Amino acid sequence: MMSGPLILSVHDGGDRVWGVASLEGGGDDFQSEPCARCPWRKDAPVGAFPAEVYRHSARTSYDMSDQVFGCHAAGSRRPRTCAGFLLRGAAHNLAIRLRLSRVDFSAVHSPVELYDNYRAMAVANGVSPDDPALAACRDDEFVTYFPYDGDRRRR
Repeated sequence: MMSGPLILSVHDGGDRVWGVASLEGGGDDFQSEPCARCPWRKDAPVGAFPAEVYRHSARTSYDMSDQVFGCHAAGSRRPRTCAGFLLRGAAHNLAIRLRLSRVDFSAVHSPVELYDNYRAMAVANGVSPDDPALAACRDDEFVTYFPYDGDRRRR
């Protein structure tokens, strides 16, 4: 089994409470469903994380990104990939595409409605739609390498 992802840096969220750990590469650990306060969930409290963390994490949804969106509930001691990201933000992520050859993501699902893509999640949480950090986000398709039950809102 691969070792866990490399923590590249920790970026302060601007409020001295929240921050973002930038992860790169390996690690086969992932959440099978979005955690209770996952920002990808439409029922999660809007504004629970400052807009700055969404600006910083936008790069995970850029075409061919080698950085993944980690689960905030897992923390930095045992980082794992966020289920919401896998379902809505990872279609063009190079790190995830490379993991497909050795990791079975078929257990990833969401019992609740998720934002359609990274941009929608970030804008709902206070990032301007015109923010340069969102310009390169890929919004044009859902992840297609998970089982699809015909209703993209219920995975």
